[in-house]
Parts: sequence; C-alpha cells; structure tokens
Amino acid sequence: MIHENFYDRSMDLPSELLVGAIDSHVHAGPVLRSNPGHQDPFEVAVEARDAGMRSIVYYDVFGWASGTAWMVNRHVPGIRTFGGYLMNSCHGGLNPRSVRTALYMEQGCCFISFGSHCTEFSASRESTIIDGELVPLKDAFPKFAAEEIPRSVRIPVDGPISDDLAEILEMIAAHPDVYLNTGHVSGPEVLRLLDLAEEFGIQKVLIAHPARQQLSVEQQKDAARRGVFLEGCLVDWLYPHAPRTHYYVEKEYMDRSGDMPRKRPTASQWMADIREVGPEHFVLATDYGIRAASTPVQGMRTLITTLLDYEFTPEEIRTMTAHNPARLLGLEPE
Repeated sequence: MIHENFYDRSMDLPSELLVGAIDSHVHAGPVLRSNPGHQDPFEVAVEARDAGMRSIVYYDVFGWASGTAWMVNRHVPGIRTFGGYLMNSCHGGLNPRSVRTALYMEQGCCFISFGSHCTEFSASRESTIIDGELVPLKDAFPKFAAEEIPRSVRIPVDGPISDDLAEILEMIAAHPDVYLNTGHVSGPEVLRLLDLAEEFGIQKVLIAHPARQQLSVEQQKDAARRGVFLEGCLVDWLYPHAPRTHYYVEKEYMDRSGDMPRKRPTASQWMADIREVGPEHFVLATDYGIRAASTPVQGMRTLITTLLDYEFTPEEIRTMTAHNPARLLGLEPE
C-alpha cells in the first residue's frame, strides 16, 4: 500500500528526518594512506551537528574508536559521539587484553565487534586479479595463507569455544551498556554467536550488515524474534563496486573483488528484505568514510530519501535511523 502522503512530500522532508538521526556506522580514520578518507572525525561530527543529527558512531579497523569519540566529544559541543572496538588481526584478533583495554579507555566503547576484513570468512574471500580472473589472496600468495589466515577471527560453529572467546563474551556480558557486534563473520558463525550471547547473558546484539547478508530472510526473522537488531548500510547497494577499505599495508593484498562484476543486492531487493523482516528490527546507517563516496551526513540524507522513494513512512524511517540506534546505544528516546 502506498502511504497517503507519498506523492505529497516536500523537498525538505529528508533533511527534516535527519534531525535527531544517528549514523551508527561511520569510518572517519585514521586510515592507510593508500585509501584516504573523506572527512576526519571532527569534520564528520560538525557536519552532523549542523544537520541536527543526534549522534555518530565511529568505526576504526586499526584502533580503538572510543578514543576518537572521546576527543571529539571534548571539542565539538552539541552532538554526542561513540566509538567501538573491532577485534582485528592487527590487535591480535580474539585478544582479551585488547578488549579489556577498549572497555576502559576514556569513555569506554559502545560495542565489541568480531572483526571486519580479517575474519576468516572475509580474509578467505578477498581476492586479487590474475589474468583477468579473481583469485583469493590465500591462493595467490602463500605468505598470506601462512600468516593472515591463521591469525584471522573464526567462531566455531559447534563444539567447545576457546578460553579467549569465553573471556571476551564474559566481559561483554558484564557491560550491559555494550553491544555485541557480529562483524564480518559467516552466516553459521552468526547463528552460533546468537546462541553464545544467550548462554553468556549478553543483552544487546547487532548482526552487522555483511553478516546479515549471509542469512536467509527466514533466518533474519528468527534472529529478530530473539530480540536481535539487524543492520543495513547504504554501501550495501549504492556503492556495490566501489573501491573497498584497504586493510593490509602490503599493496599486493589489496582486495580487488570490487573490480569484477558480481551479484549484489539492488536497492529494491535491499528494501524488500527490510520490509519482509520488519523495519522495527533494523538499525540503518551508512558505513561511509571512503573518499569515493559522499560525506556520511549526505549519505544519511540519501538513505532517507531512498527509503521515502520506496514508500517507507517517516515513522518507519525514524524507527530505523533514530529510535532503534538510540536503544542500541542506551540513549533516552527523544
């Protein structure tokens, strides 16, 4: 059913819906010089504040973004920012000491993620191009297979878990203001993490957008029934073939899979999944930060505009871009 106001909305409505919104997935650096970002964390926060947004959540695949948020909050009044911690291989992967440090660094972190480019699932699939064909880095470079795959993050899909993983889950459970972020793990690993979260008493879980796309719609519905939030990001469909973040310093380890045609969800498919699972279960963000894209704030405006184009109501959009992110962050509703 088309919303009764769908064909009678003002040009200003997307900007009006930005007021009070939260972009819960922003990369603002520092980053490798091979892949410059669009804005530094202060610039992101100032633009978001001036647009009337409520908050920004920083991701940093090379560090503890809670330290970044602490600095921004000291020097940019009028907006509150947060940062999380990604258990990536440059910090030892599943490293309880790094997680403990992140939880107690300045204002603390708002989430603990199971990694991005260096989960075993992602590291095994990132590829280079040889003779016009995509070849996984692990097959093209023996050193990558010998060094990077073993240190990548993997969640056992059955059987016992390591002492390190158990300690990390205990720490997350002991901080109910912190949410577990599944990171870029596989679908089966997501399902195991949901079971482990319940077993350890973790109160808040977000299935990160790359991991969510490994689940069927029915599996997403099952996760939603368990009280889990599902993430969707603008990069899922708007920049499906854009250059990706360079995680590895070595030039030969740059992921080239975006250079080749591959099946990615269209905007209509992406919107249809949200509609079928239910907007009330989603947290929408941009995952912006690369120089090839617009600023995160403009990305949020684009996201909101497209949601309106696909007949989501302003109330549904507010749920996904303001109310649910606030619940995830422990903020009072506005």
